[in-house]
Amino acid sequence: MAEIDNSSALDEVITEAGEGAASPPPPHQSLTGKPLNRTLITFSSMAATIMQALDSTIANVALPRMQGTLSATQDQMSWVLTSYIIAAAIMIPLTGWLAGRFGRKKVFLISIVGFTVSSALCGIATSLPEIVIFRLLQGMSGAALVPLSQALLFDINPPENHGKAMAMWGVGVTLGPVLGPLLGGWLTENYSWNWVFFINVPIGIIAFLGLSASMPETRPHNQPFDFTGFISLSLFMGALQLCLDRGELKDWFSSPEIILEALVSMTALYTFLVHSLTHRHPFVSLKLFADANFLTANVFIFLIGAVLFATLALVPPMLQNDMNYPVMMSGIVTAPRGAGTMLSMMVVGRLVGRYDPRLIIATGLGLMAFSLWQMMGFNLLMDQNLIVISGILQGFGIGLAYVPVSTVAFATLDPALRNEGTAFFNLQRNIGSAIGISIVQTLLTRNTQFMHERLGEHITPWHTGIPLYGSVFTDPDRATDLLSLNQSITGQASMIAYLDDYKLMLWLTLVLIPLLVIIKPPVRRAGPPEPAVME
Repeated sequence: MAEIDNSSALDEVITEAGEGAASPPPPHQSLTGKPLNRTLITFSSMAATIMQALDSTIANVALPRMQGTLSATQDQMSWVLTSYIIAAAIMIPLTGWLAGRFGRKKVFLISIVGFTVSSALCGIATSLPEIVIFRLLQGMSGAALVPLSQALLFDINPPENHGKAMAMWGVGVTLGPVLGPLLGGWLTENYSWNWVFFINVPIGIIAFLGLSASMPETRPHNQPFDFTGFISLSLFMGALQLCLDRGELKDWFSSPEIILEALVSMTALYTFLVHSLTHRHPFVSLKLFADANFLTANVFIFLIGAVLFATLALVPPMLQNDMNYPVMMSGIVTAPRGAGTMLSMMVVGRLVGRYDPRLIIATGLGLMAFSLWQMMGFNLLMDQNLIVISGILQGFGIGLAYVPVSTVAFATLDPALRNEGTAFFNLQRNIGSAIGISIVQTLLTRNTQFMHERLGEHITPWHTGIPLYGSVFTDPDRATDLLSLNQSITGQASMIAYLDDYKLMLWLTLVLIPLLVIIKPPVRRAGPPEPAVME
């Protein structure tokens, strides 16, 4: 079995048996002499990952039903989503320190318990304040699940199997948000919105039992806690998420609330950067940024997250609002996107160790760009074929790009920094998705208004090309025809705005390809390959 070069990783791993081993093995081996049950560890950690990833989108489709049950306004209901996002954003950076200070297994299991219990509490909530508080707890406890599962899969597998491990991890991270709306719509339609949260309970129990029985523990260490760094980073993330979440609702910088949130966010970021550069033990270790691969991969995951989640935020509303698709049908039509991701994950895990990861990433980005080019051809009269085909290609491309980016990010990083590195890596993905969604939603609203005005300029009583020529503007009995005409103009303006958003994401994807020259391919290690089948 291949050895890990960096000896600092050897101090990280210890099992429940104690610290008595004189010469500890690499992280992917067990200190007890018993082989790691990688299958059970992988299955259990993936269950926790999927559970958390599903909750990023599964509750969205249930909001209208929840609004009626809880007697809340649409603005108030937005806090059900905002509270979860803000709590997760603040707690993700803390994951690395907590795992290092108290042990990864303890933090992982406590997070699963907290997420499962808070999910059950969300399901039985009877008022808006209750569900907002429980969603806050859900976001706080679930923030650690994805980065810790990624770090765990790295440590239980030898370097030559990291590609396969990241393929498994990527399935949960990318499929969860895609399948969330479909599963949420089905549960809401056939049962009730409460089951959107109750579905986490059995998954959480399975993940907890599996990991408590099989997961090795890491050695805690007395790393000093940078309180100033944590507070400033938390203020930055919280204020940024509030600004992005509520900006469109409040008309951005015409609102004093948004101006205040932006100022707090920028001030906190400045404080965090200055403090981190001058403190002996900063909250986020500067050693992370000395690794060129890790730094470049974070740029990639930031923009890939923006494209992935922005598309998820655009396509379902387009189908439901402009093309009159029912909620379930829109979920069914977009589900093949997840199938494309699943298929690519099955393929890419075997390719990462054999071919230059930059070539695989370039192929994935190329497929993503081609699918976005196809989406620029959407129109109100199209059938489902183009939606399905472009979705499958985009899903396949995301899988091809996501896995090698995740692998390359940690290929040359000190294994002792994995807890902190995976937390920062996932934080960048979350920030990218938040900014991407905010930008495309803002552009969608403004471009729809602009195009409605431009198209409306050509609709006059003297325009003989209009079938309802003349009398539709003057005859009171034809007022419904005038409303129908306005609705048609609005639909066309909205579709043009969607196409402009797809074009923007196409350019973002193409911009990433030249950056591949910065990435250094991982050095292949000598020795026989690790068997592909986990123990």
